[in-house]
Amino acid sequence: MKLVTYDAGRGPRVGLLEGEAVLDAGFEGDMVAFIEAGAPVGETRPVEGARLLAPLRPRSMRDFLAFEGHLKNAFRRLGRPIPEEWYEIPAFYRGMPDTVIGPEETIPYPYYTSRLDFELELAAVIGRRGKDIPREEAEGYIFGYTIWNDLSARDVQARELPIGMGPAKAKDWDGSNVLGPCIVTADELDAGDLAMRVRVNGELWGEDSSKNMHHEFADMISYASRAQTIYPGEVFGSGTAEGGAGIETDRYLNEGDVVELEIEGIGVLRNTVGKKGE
Repeated sequence: MKLVTYDAGRGPRVGLLEGEAVLDAGFEGDMVAFIEAGAPVGETRPVEGARLLAPLRPRSMRDFLAFEGHLKNAFRRLGRPIPEEWYEIPAFYRGMPDTVIGPEETIPYPYYTSRLDFELELAAVIGRRGKDIPREEAEGYIFGYTIWNDLSARDVQARELPIGMGPAKAKDWDGSNVLGPCIVTADELDAGDLAMRVRVNGELWGEDSSKNMHHEFADMISYASRAQTIYPGEVFGSGTAEGGAGIETDRYLNEGDVVELEIEGIGVLRNTVGKKGE
């Protein structure tokens, strides 16, 4: 199934995406509750005038660094080597669910940065509660997949990274995380080799494949669940694909740019950059 959260004038509802059509899923509750309940699709009905929202408000967001190609390009720009530990540990940082926006929404351009960047990521949505999950069982905890545009203020990031606390205002502002356009359930999508592309104003800026992930989602889930319970509705990001961010080529976003992130089998996550400081 392709699942969406939509609004047709009566507030957010869970829906099914069939081609361009949205069907109401017949469920009273949000997407996280729907996942927790085992995705119980009820009586469906076509919806007119549906506007897609972010497919879910995650319970939590963990973002990893799975693509070596991106790290080589980006860390060279940041003047940092890839730590040897990266090859052994699927490290992550936490994002803020309250910052999430959805497809076709305007990307806020923070007043304090001059290097606004996109990040093309595949994201896994957790579907089951678990703790201390063995790697060989971890894929069974994935409910589905969506696209994540993890926006960054690169000039701010360059100043924050040497402190060693991880990203702060380089990642955190209203609208700094974009999810969508839908969640494709894991039974319908093999995430092992998906074409990933990013276009800005119709021009291809980068492409890669999910087969190039050094750390797989099973590694991430097993690592994150050590001595900690994970829950349905949490989101795990792959980190940026090679060519999936402007920092790799020193090209950044401007007001009015249209950013399209496309992942095979999921669709296109499209947004326009707003005016700086608004």
